[in-house]
Amino acid sequence: MTVRRIAEDVIALEGDCPIEDAQVLLEYFLEKPDGRVDWARCASAHTAVIQILMVSRAVLMSSPAGVFLKDHIFPALSRVAD
Repeated sequence: MTVRRIAEDVIALEGDCPIEDAQVLLEYFLEKPDGRVDWARCASAHTAVIQILMVSRAVLMSSPAGVFLKDHIFPALSRVAD
């Protein structure tokens, strides 16, 4: 599983997160709207997962492992959260 809860208010994204993870992530944010995301071990993510992160305005606890995510997606998500 590439999405797992690691604390009451923290969910981790790990490895390559496929489209199926978007549903899991959405359910998490519906339950915990102020939840945080640790994606330090996330190499890639389907655009649906990125869209859930964007819409949720998630607090990202770290930068992602994947180069494309780190260079392009993380800065964009950081601006959305502000």
